[in-house]
Amino acid sequence: MPQPRPLRLLIIDDSADDTELLVRHLSRGGYELTYERVDTPLALTAVLAQQWDLVVCDYSMPSFTGIEALKLLRSTGSEVPFIFVSGQIGEDNAVAALRQGAQDYVMKNNVKRLIPAVERELREAEQREERKTLERQVKQLEKFEAIGQLAGGIAHDFNNVIGAVLALAQLGLDEAPAGSRLRERFQKIGDQASYAAGLTAQLLAFARRQILQRRNLNLNEVVSQSASLLQTAIGHRIEFHSVLAPDLLPANADPTQMKQVLINLCLNARDAMPQGGRLSIETRNVIGSDPNPDSSQQNPARYVLLTVSDTGIGMDAATLDRIFDPFFTTKEVGHGTGLGLATVYGIVNQHGGSIKVASEPGRGTCFEIRLPAVPVDLEAPQAATIEPSNAQTGTATILLAEDHEGLAELAYEILSPLGYRVILANNGEEALRLFKAHQEEIQLAILDVVMPRLGGVEAYKQMREIKRDLPVIFTTGHTEESAAISAYIREGAVFLPKPYTPDQLGSAVRSTLRKLSL
Repeated sequence: MPQPRPLRLLIIDDSADDTELLVRHLSRGGYELTYERVDTPLALTAVLAQQWDLVVCDYSMPSFTGIEALKLLRSTGSEVPFIFVSGQIGEDNAVAALRQGAQDYVMKNNVKRLIPAVERELREAEQREERKTLERQVKQLEKFEAIGQLAGGIAHDFNNVIGAVLALAQLGLDEAPAGSRLRERFQKIGDQASYAAGLTAQLLAFARRQILQRRNLNLNEVVSQSASLLQTAIGHRIEFHSVLAPDLLPANADPTQMKQVLINLCLNARDAMPQGGRLSIETRNVIGSDPNPDSSQQNPARYVLLTVSDTGIGMDAATLDRIFDPFFTTKEVGHGTGLGLATVYGIVNQHGGSIKVASEPGRGTCFEIRLPAVPVDLEAPQAATIEPSNAQTGTATILLAEDHEGLAELAYEILSPLGYRVILANNGEEALRLFKAHQEEIQLAILDVVMPRLGGVEAYKQMREIKRDLPVIFTTGHTEESAAISAYIREGAVFLPKPYTPDQLGSAVRSTLRKLSL
């Protein structure tokens, strides 16, 4: 025998006997009712804030009419199905009621039609809610895409400017006398530029316009490596607890970005528990979109699940709808940028994963992140990394293509004292022409990805047709060509994100050239 279906029913009727008959009929029809009866405008107003699945209303009552009850309900914005059940409604009145927003009418002398009408309206209400959910998701994606395009549009130029400021601050810091006020000011300029660079990086992460340097990564490593930092950051009043699956499958992910996801979620949990509480991190393998799928499913997709939960203050529905919006925050002014969860959202989506959140006021919050798992027998290509070197100088000839004049001059000023001969180009076409003229001498190309006339990726592609083993360092603050760059990274190319410091540029050049001699 099927289980009774729960139904929250609001009955607008002045007759207790008619209500009893109605409830009995619906119960026999397979519904487990939670209901309330009202028969005045005041009583109806008092219960409209409650959640109802269905409203059944008499057409004519001493205190007010069914049409007035319908108008009062619809004036609140409620779309709950509304069915008239009456012995006095005529065809003309019934048509008028449908035009006012009722879904159906049933005559009391034909009450057997009520069950099919209720089933139909509940089904259509569910379908309407699903459509509205999909429409909200589409609008959310369109909003995120628009913000992403805006972020990408400004990030390249903005990161060039920040890069120049960072480099100048570092050069000034190196030249200023130790202990001087001038040195202190250069340090502060560098700190502020680094902070601005961090904000830009977070916005780009939200917009999914970063270059990911992936490798087969066990998320347990990320949790274990971050544990000490997290325990310090969340404080002694919060209990830290982790349950890590020993058989966890790897995910093809960027370790730095995954660490940022974990830290952002944990800091968010900390802020939700000002009086202390419990922070839990769990990893496990799941199959398909459902952690407990039908075992008969053929070739189900495998995922790695990272769960971060807390016992904090929780969030209401309105906050949940906006938590991934950039610059949205519930914190006081000056306490947070509103980019933490937006960054998490962008990173997870760029990795081809999904993120779900469940929360209620006073009952804590739980974030679930799913990433596609890599089969243990599949070796994915690993991203190139920049390895520090003790060598401080070199003698190689470097082709450097950078369309930002200030940044190009600074790169020249950074590399020349290290002993490198630098050939400058201010666009891709000029870089390709200079390479053809000096191909025997050039040992390394440093190419900005976004340049006028010819981008860095296309320029490098043509250079490799001439010199197949030419090493390259790609630099950019934003790119639409992440797939192409990722392919070269898998072959050994180095990616140096803007803005970079003099030390980072020097280290990238040294480590790349050092690999040639190995």
